Amino acid sequence: MFEDSTFWLFVAPGLLLGLYAQARIRANYVRYSKVGTSGGIAGAQVARALLDARGLQRVRIEPTPGMLSDHYDPQSKTLRLSPEVYYTPSLAAAGVAAHETGHALQDAAGYLPLKARSLIVPAVQLSAKVAPWLFIAGVLLGANSLAWVGVILFGA
Repeated sequence: MFEDSTFWLFVAPGLLLGLYAQARIRANYVRYSKVGTSGGIAGAQVARALLDARGLQRVRIEPTPGMLSDHYDPQSKTLRLSPEVYYTPSLAAAGVAAHETGHALQDAAGYLPLKARSLIVPAVQLSAKVAPWLFIAGVLLGANSLAWVGVILFGA
């Protein structure tokens, strides 16, 4: 499998691009988490101000465990922010909070791509958990087709 050039043709670009993107996001987050916000307002306060300015007082904001686990849940109309974002008065926290608030604004506007994204989230979450294990099992067992299923699920 590893000596198959087709494997590397499909896997390497995605792997490298994914690693590069993840490294850039983390580096920028670390860099701007050291820069304070004007007035010392934390991420949760930024999100609340943006939501209130658009009349979305019913959207709840709550902390959620995990680093960069921030997300908007359109079903419960809840903005969940990691502790680093919720409580921290930094530009990084404000940026992440504003980004997630944007999803709430899209939801309120009935933005079709957000609705489509919300429909596929459960399948994507399951795929992200299963795909690496299928790939590893395929490599260890010498089952190329199983490894390819892992690659395809991860790519999807």
